[in-house]
Amino acid sequence: MRDFLSDMNEPQRRAVAATEGPVLVLAGAGSGKTRVITRRIAYLIASGKAAPDQILAVTFTNKAATEMRDRVADLIGREFAKKTEISTFHSYCLRVLRRDIERLGYRKNFTIYTESDARALLRRVTDEMGGRQERFSPAMFHAAISLRKNSGETPESLKKRPLRTTTEEKYEARLGDVYEQYQSALRAANSLDFDDLLLHTLQLWRKHPEALERARGQFRYVMVDEYQDTNRLQYDLLMLLVGEHRNLCVVGDDDQSIYGWRGAQARNILDFEKDF
Repeated sequence: MRDFLSDMNEPQRRAVAATEGPVLVLAGAGSGKTRVITRRIAYLIASGKAAPDQILAVTFTNKAATEMRDRVADLIGREFAKKTEISTFHSYCLRVLRRDIERLGYRKNFTIYTESDARALLRRVTDEMGGRQERFSPAMFHAAISLRKNSGETPESLKKRPLRTTTEEKYEARLGDVYEQYQSALRAANSLDFDDLLLHTLQLWRKHPEALERARGQFRYVMVDEYQDTNRLQYDLLMLLVGEHRNLCVVGDDDQSIYGWRGAQARNILDFEKDF
């Protein structure tokens, strides 16, 4: 077996070789965090601890996923790398839904709305609902609904939230109604928006344990790059996915969170030790 550890420093070697149970790697920029994940994938496969298709590694952009896959291919060969699930959260959830979304009442040939598609649909929805719209543009509703979805909120849960002021009550009530009608319009078109890929996967796993068990049974090891950029929805998905074997390795730097506008919570990485 090729030695994947000899050219790494001691903390990196420990992170790669600690294969069982939860592993947290906290390190600054340029310290080799992504390198730890790619070496860990190679080490798991070369040592026989896991087959390539038993490993899931997720990151946040298609570019980062492609670079990670290329680095793994350089270590163990392209055929092994192709069998390993290395993708973004959204790409992984898309594959889950293509297989099981009929359990949620959609057809498998659903379409995914772009941001402009979603805003056009929201404009139609708000026009049909009537009322004063001057203060709340489709772009504003889209951003607000996206943030709620990435916090795991549905129209129903949004309407049940306790509110503090009359102004907030009016806005949240309006938003809840628009969110509800928007989701109904998406369903009627057999369509999802980008955020629905994660939200519907979470709903699928919570409502249909057999779908969750299938996902759990597929992957023995799960790794997440840039964990400080996960939001509540991604956190909940991960907790369900690794709930039995707990073989979750996360790497990140709590000083580098860049997706706060999308609901990213640096507390996810800060609370990792408490969670596990």
